[in-house]
Amino acid sequence: MSRWLRRIGVVLGSLIGVVAVFVGWAYYASSQKAAKVYDVALTPFTAVSDSLSIARGKHLVESITKCVVCHGPDLGGATLVDDPALGILAGKNITSAGGVIGTYSDAELARLIRHGVKRDGHAAAIMPSEDWISMADDDLSAIIAYLRSVPPVDRPTVNVMLRPMGKVLFATGKLPLYTADIIDHTIKPVASMVPDSTVGYGRYLADIGGCTGCHGPGLSGGPIPGLPPETPPAANLTPTGISHYTDAQLEHALRAGVRPDGSKLKEPMPVASTTLMTPIEMSAVIKFLRTVAPKEFGGR
Repeated sequence: MSRWLRRIGVVLGSLIGVVAVFVGWAYYASSQKAAKVYDVALTPFTAVSDSLSIARGKHLVESITKCVVCHGPDLGGATLVDDPALGILAGKNITSAGGVIGTYSDAELARLIRHGVKRDGHAAAIMPSEDWISMADDDLSAIIAYLRSVPPVDRPTVNVMLRPMGKVLFATGKLPLYTADIIDHTIKPVASMVPDSTVGYGRYLADIGGCTGCHGPGLSGGPIPGLPPETPPAANLTPTGISHYTDAQLEHALRAGVRPDGSKLKEPMPVASTTLMTPIEMSAVIKFLRTVAPKEFGGR
């Protein structure tokens, strides 16, 4: 009996040693990734700040790019995830009271938004810049103009903090904390996108609106990377998943958060933002979704 106990003890000790080495590696690897500096040149950029631009920026921030989802309705910051194993994922205070708005130039803000790279060259955490790398200059200008006009919110910023499981997932590439790693930084955005109800404009809105961020590059849905496992998966937005919806039913789902069968869409679907889309924007997005290649659920 004592021999078996000794054997079990050796096995358990070995397992604990392996786990300790792995966790130690994860801590080292995650710290190395966090320390990476990105060589993204600062491109001259000056935002146009007038009443029309500010109004356009407000609409984009609230309904399309959905900055309010991560940074809060007043842009003073919000905690998205506080998980005992994963850690804390939070959007910073980006008003002039506690954020970078007052200290960053327009060009630095443009790089931060499009490329996910801060002034010091390090990546911005949970910044969905892969959605915004192709944002048109005039829309980016409007967003910056609006952000500079937002009343200051005197609320301390909650910083992103990874706990053991979060560090392991980050180190192994399962938690996409820094999108600066996956962006094609050579993309040259267009100067302007004319709002209309075409498929092309719908594709543009789906890109900068983050649809692909949650539903996957192919929009077929599935578990959302980086969120706790109990988070509802993203729906299949390809024709395979929405062919039974009429256009009117799709619009109702996006505006009211209710499916044709009467069931409600669950968070993190940002219905509070999609309900604010203009009729032209809604029409364009629905037209685009009808053109997406059919895929089975979960194919991302």
